[in-house]
Amino acid sequence: MKTPRILIAGNMGYVGPGVVRRLRRAFPEAELIGYDLGLFAQCVTLPESTGGPEAVLDRQVLGDIRDLPAGLLDGVDAVVNMAAISNDPMGNAYEAVTGAVNHRAGIALARAARAAGVGTFVFASSCSVYGQGDATPRTEAAALAPLTAYARSKVASEVDLQRLAGPGFRVTCLRFATACGWSDRLRLDLVLNDFVATALATGAVQVLSDGSPWRPLIHVQDMARAIEWAIGRPAAAGGNFLAINAGADDWNFQVRELAAAVAAALPGTTVSLNPAAAPDRRSYRVDFGLFRQLAPAHQPLRTLPDTIAELSTGLRALGAHRPGFDRARLIRLNTLAALRQEQLLTEELTWDKELVGG
Repeated sequence: MKTPRILIAGNMGYVGPGVVRRLRRAFPEAELIGYDLGLFAQCVTLPESTGGPEAVLDRQVLGDIRDLPAGLLDGVDAVVNMAAISNDPMGNAYEAVTGAVNHRAGIALARAARAAGVGTFVFASSCSVYGQGDATPRTEAAALAPLTAYARSKVASEVDLQRLAGPGFRVTCLRFATACGWSDRLRLDLVLNDFVATALATGAVQVLSDGSPWRPLIHVQDMARAIEWAIGRPAAAGGNFLAINAGADDWNFQVRELAAAVAAALPGTTVSLNPAAAPDRRSYRVDFGLFRQLAPAHQPLRTLPDTIAELSTGLRALGAHRPGFDRARLIRLNTLAALRQEQLLTEELTWDKELVGG
């Protein structure tokens, strides 16, 4: 019997390490292949003795999703596409690249996958597609109103993926809540992670808004559980194309609630809000009822208190509570800026081959 082969595009980011470990446990017989440009390869937050987050892969291929190598999809049964310019600050700074990578290259990958006989395609989408909303939880039937280049790239990708889906090519778009929690490639440019790191370093959490915007959150380990489900999802559970909110209803929080939870977990932390700030239009609650119905065995397991505790423990081990901690290296836009300053990256966020030895 043929050994299943799974390609994970964008595996060397924040979410990827947990996904790779989860898929190795869930599909121990599978051949796991990573494909990533390696922009954040050095943003590792685990001991070198572990062999790195890619150690459990069968093969790591370094490359650009905009330039797929011949043979990459040969014999592949499932593709997980997480390759992206992955948040609003990076999307604002590199808007044209965001459209090229997140949308056009991702759709080119999907077309190539379908042509190669890949049966399953999983796309990491985002709840940010809903844009500005009130306190009414958004279901999958709600209107999409993307406010940023990042969110627009996700909407455009979903539209084109729906056109590609059909018998023999099952597509699942997981509209993930905002990621949080510990990772082997930690990010501090995410709201909960940032609050915990700031509280440890300064004893205070400064919320830049009045704290009223809603944010659904999901732990990276629970994102991996959802991806496992999507790989094995039968067409009977949602059809050949499914765009689904991935998260849990009780993980909808207002930003001020997140700040208060961090302060409660780290005694002595103060919280300040900025009621005079311009309203943050990125505010939405999300209804995860369909995900609960279709994926009952893959529901999020982590809680907000244990996530804060996990982040606090990990960040203390890194020295985040001490003066001189290099916080900048865990903020992705800063990483790109440093690589650009060293002239290792072009303005299109491709490696300068003359300088990096390509």
